[in-house]
Amino acid sequence: MDRGGCQMSGGGPSTGDGSGPDRHGMITLEDLESFSEDQPSDSGNGSLEEGQTMEEDENPDRLLHYWQEVARGHQVEVSQDMAEPIQQLSTNNQGRSHREQVPFTLLGRKEKCGEILYEKRHYEKGHWACIIMHEETYEQSICYGFMRIMRYICQHNSFGDYLGMTLPIVTVVRTDENHSVMSPDVTVAYYLPTEHQAQPPQPQDSDIVIEIWPATVVYTRAFSGPTNEVTIINQISTLAELLESPGVCVNDSFIVAGYTNPAHSNRQNEIWFLERR
Repeated sequence: MDRGGCQMSGGGPSTGDGSGPDRHGMITLEDLESFSEDQPSDSGNGSLEEGQTMEEDENPDRLLHYWQEVARGHQVEVSQDMAEPIQQLSTNNQGRSHREQVPFTLLGRKEKCGEILYEKRHYEKGHWACIIMHEETYEQSICYGFMRIMRYICQHNSFGDYLGMTLPIVTVVRTDENHSVMSPDVTVAYYLPTEHQAQPPQPQDSDIVIEIWPATVVYTRAFSGPTNEVTIINQISTLAELLESPGVCVNDSFIVAGYTNPAHSNRQNEIWFLERR
């Protein structure tokens, strides 16, 4: 694993909320934390349905087994040592389960027939925990990246404490100049909560680095559904066509921001273009 930093000129987010998973989705931090409100229960026929809370669960390994099943759909292995982070992010954490939104200032938006085509936002500089993944597929990279970040959030840090959730979780993707091919290198990034921005806890995982992303202007377009190589390339092309001056943006690095549980059939995402400085 390459240690490397995020190699981005900035980054930031928006707002959103989580929902419950289905069995073909991807494992993410938002998936796990959403179990504090709704959690799948075994219906007895191998399927998973919404039901009891974590405190009512008689089988402490059931969540781990559930995520192992979900991840297999993306050829991802969830190891036994993920049981504790999964459980931590699935409970209330002494009232600290609030999902902080990464702050931004809306600079403007373009609309057509009442539909928002894209927004222009300003994000202040901030600390992000980043890890670069090099798996065979985008889905595998973000799954394994999220699990590494998850451990960092749940005590595998210099504070030895749960750090708290922020949204969105973002991934930095890189393409060729024609936006037709994605690089296998994917950066998964987590914005440090406000209380940790001044003094970021250091990761125990040497592949996770704390980056200061400078203040950045972002052009962002919302889209729903799955995120994979095909949909991301399509969304990049769509936003490039909508922008009046696409040349003002970085041309080979983009951000995918996820707000809703990616296992949801209608999950909510955004594609971000970063304005050149």
